[in-house]
Formats: sequence, C-alpha cells, structure tokens
Amino acid sequence: MKLTVRGLLVTAFIAFAAGFGGVLLGTLVFAADTSPPSMHDVVHHRLRLSPEQLARIEDLEARFAARKQSLELEMRAANAELAAAIREEHGYGPRVTAAVEHFHGAMGRLQTETISHMFAMRDVLSDEQKAIFDDTIVEALTTAPQ
Repeated sequence: MKLTVRGLLVTAFIAFAAGFGGVLLGTLVFAADTSPPSMHDVVHHRLRLSPEQLARIEDLEARFAARKQSLELEMRAANAELAAAIREEHGYGPRVTAAVEHFHGAMGRLQTETISHMFAMRDVLSDEQKAIFDDTIVEALTTAPQ
C-alpha cells in the first residue's frame, strides 16, 4: 500500500472532522444546563405577565437598575480606596479598615435594595404567580453555587 500526501491529508481531515463532530455532539447531549433559571427569565417568560403587570415590572426594573449601577460604582470606588490603602499601609491599618467598611456598607445597601426590589415585583403578581416567584427565590437562595 502506497501512502500519498493527498491520502494522508484526506485521512487527517476526516479524523479531525469526526473528532470535532464527536465533541460537538457530546456537548449537546451530555452537557445540559442544570443551573436554575434566572429571576429575569422566570418573571418575563414563565409567569405570563399581563401587559399591565409587564409595564409595572419594567418600571420597577428601570428604577432598580439605576440604583444598582450607583451602588456598584460605589463598591468599585471602595475597592480603589482599599487598593490605595493596602499599598500605603502594608497591613490592616485604619485606612484599610475604613475602605473595607465603605465596601461592606455599599454591598449591604445593594443587598437591601435588591430584596426590596424583589418584594416590589412580587406585589405586582397574582397569587399563582407569587407561588412560582417565591419558589424560584427560595431555590436560588438555597442552591449551592456550581
């Protein structure tokens, strides 16, 4: 049997294509997404909101997004303060302590705002929708991250 460059290239291409196809098929079949749905997906797709509910939820989301962005910027600023304090103090000094407290304060306010936002959205829902919403929140808070 005589090996040719063309025969080797065809064989290599077929082997590569088969391997790629196997990886793709394995990913599609065996790597199913097991993460719980996001709150956004649940609210906008699973709860079947009425047009009035959707308008109210979108208003709540817009106001929350602005507040969330502000608090995230504050957290980034606190991290910058922490970096500068660490560079200068080289230990857990008063500036490091103040920067950590600044960050924790902003993070705590963001958590409080997020919980308030969830309850505000919940108030828009029917009893049946609230049950699904509550189950989703409980699952998200009690499921270990993967």
